[in-house]
Amino acid sequence: MKKQMIDILNISKHYNDTIVVQIPELHIYQGDCVGLVGNNGAGKTTLFSILLDLTPATTGSVLHQGKLAAESDEWKKWTTAFLDESFLIGYLTPEEFLYFIAELRQVERASVDLLLKRYEDFFQGEVLNRGTYIRDLSKGNQKKVGIISTLIGDPAVIIWDEPFANLDPSTQIRLKDLIKDQSANGDKTLLISSHDLSHTVDVSSRIIALDRGKIVKDEVKSEDSLSELEQFFTV
Repeated sequence: MKKQMIDILNISKHYNDTIVVQIPELHIYQGDCVGLVGNNGAGKTTLFSILLDLTPATTGSVLHQGKLAAESDEWKKWTTAFLDESFLIGYLTPEEFLYFIAELRQVERASVDLLLKRYEDFFQGEVLNRGTYIRDLSKGNQKKVGIISTLIGDPAVIIWDEPFANLDPSTQIRLKDLIKDQSANGDKTLLISSHDLSHTVDVSSRIIALDRGKIVKDEVKSEDSLSELEQFFTV
């Protein structure tokens, strides 16, 4: 039986009289590569923020390997995320930022250097060794730094919000290869939200569709997943 990495129990999030997330129960297992899809306002980012204890839920609880997210920091040792540019430090260069993250996670610089070598093509010569501050990079290149930063320390759970956005087509292809590389051994758990149904279906092993904060589809990817999602979102 696969290990349960994240458990969501009776989660809801209200803003005044509006319910933006309402999920009675959801379990994420080790080795899942979850593609979270939905239109704008579906609640994807809010759900991720609740999972990471960045936004308090109105009701319910989130557990990481049985530990309450709101009451324990233990789960942060094996969980990383990049939701948006606010996770970066703009006055640092990419290298300075990545080494800083490594220090926080008690990872040696040599391991960061190996990671950067492994995914050198992902940066396409536009980010590293240029002496440019993160704040002066394009949105796409900032996203590259954020994505790679989540791989430092070999985390068990990786959460990315809209990782394909602002990336050019060649980098999107490289990102898909990176995701497949990370999930290849089946020991990592990835949660990826995206508006791009094609990319999401391509890299995911499990598809969860949100509509107005509620799960309307949760299934293992099949040959028909893309066409079913396209039909659902065009009705």
